[in-house]
Amino acid sequence: MDNRKKDVTRFVITACERLHRMSEVEMCEHKGIGHPDSLCDGVAEAVSLALNHAYLQAYGRIQHYNVDKALLIGGESQPRFGGGRVLTPMRLILCGRASPLPNAGLAELVRTAAYHYLSENLRCDPALFEIECAVRSGSPNLQQAFGRGTSLALANDTSFGIGFSPYSPIENQVLQLGTLLHSAGFQARFPAAGDDYKIMGARVGDRMTFTVALALIDREIHHAAEYFAVKQAITEYLLASLAFPCDLAINTLDDPGASGVDGIYLTVSGLSAEQGDDGQVGRGNRMNGLITPCRSMSLEAVAGKNPVSHVGKLYDALAWEIARAIVTEVEGVEEATVQLLSRIGQSVDCPALVAIELGCRTPLNEAMRQAVQNLAYAHLSDIERTTARLVRGDLPAF
Repeated sequence: MDNRKKDVTRFVITACERLHRMSEVEMCEHKGIGHPDSLCDGVAEAVSLALNHAYLQAYGRIQHYNVDKALLIGGESQPRFGGGRVLTPMRLILCGRASPLPNAGLAELVRTAAYHYLSENLRCDPALFEIECAVRSGSPNLQQAFGRGTSLALANDTSFGIGFSPYSPIENQVLQLGTLLHSAGFQARFPAAGDDYKIMGARVGDRMTFTVALALIDREIHHAAEYFAVKQAITEYLLASLAFPCDLAINTLDDPGASGVDGIYLTVSGLSAEQGDDGQVGRGNRMNGLITPCRSMSLEAVAGKNPVSHVGKLYDALAWEIARAIVTEVEGVEEATVQLLSRIGQSVDCPALVAIELGCRTPLNEAMRQAVQNLAYAHLSDIERTTARLVRGDLPAF
C-alpha cells in the first residue's frame, strides 16, 4: 500500500477492558457439512471455484460474478427401520449474477459443479437432489466497475469483514467435535451417523454444555432400542474426546418412549433436508467454521462471492489473517478483533476504515500500536495473495 492510500484509510486501534475468554457467558455453534445451510454454502462455493477456473481459462482473468444466493427446498421421505425411501427429491436453486462464458455453457457449469460437490462430500446419492440454475448476467455498472480497476479491482460493495484470534476454549471444543463427527474414523465406527449434524456450545463460568443434533440413517437401525443404544454409544464416545468436564446431549427432541420411527431423529439419507428442514446460503458458519453471537461477526454470505472484488468475501478472509498475525507477532497482545470497511468503487487494498480492538497483557503503548498498524498495512499491500488463495479454494468459505 503506497503512502497516498495510507492517507485515505482511517485507522482506529483500541484496547478492550476485558478479554473475551473472561466473560461469564459464551455461546457458539457449528453446522456440519450435511446441514441444509452448509449444503447451500458448499455448493455455492463450488460453483464460485468452477467459475474462477473457467474465466481464467477463457479470458486469462476472473470476470464479474456473484453466485452467493441458493435455496435448498426440503423433500419428502418415509424413514423405516432397516431402510425407507425418499418420496420427493430435494430441490436446490442456485441464483446469482455471472459474466457469460464463450461457449454459453454457464447453466451446465453450475449444475456440474453442484453435483460434483454433492457426490464428493456426501455419502447419500446425489440423485436425491434436483439442481436448478437461476444465474443471470450482472448489471452493466457492476461489470464496468469490475474491469475499471488498474492493477487491483475496485470494491463492488460497501460492506465489512471481521476476524478475530485466538479461539476461546469452547470455540475450539465445538470445532473439535465438528471435525470428529465428520471424520472417516467416526463414520466407520458409527455407520448410522449421517452427514447432517449441528453442535451448539454454551459456557456459564467454567461449565460447558454441548447439544448435538445428529441425523441417524434408517438402514443401519433395525428397531427403537437399537436407535437409543447407538445414540448412547455416540454420546459416550464424544464425551471421551473432550478436554474438559462438560454436559453433552444428542437429539434431545427424541421421545424416550418411542417404539416406532415417529418421535426420533431417523432419516433415509442422513440429511434433515430430505423432509425436516430447508437451507440458504449465509445462514451457517462464518469462515472460521463457527457462528459466534458473543463476538463481533459479519453476516455476509461468503460462499459464492467473487474473491477479486467482493469485499464481503475478501475482507472477511483478510481480517482473519490480520487478527492471527497480530496475536502471533505483536508482543503483549493476547486477543485481536479486526474490522475492515470498504467503500464501493474504491480500490480493494484501500479500505475506508480499519478498526482493531486488542486484548493485552500490558497497557497498550505506541510501539504496540505501530506494530499492529504495520502488520495491517503489510497484509493490505499483499491483498492479491489473499485473493489468489481464495481463487484456488485454499481458504474455507464456511
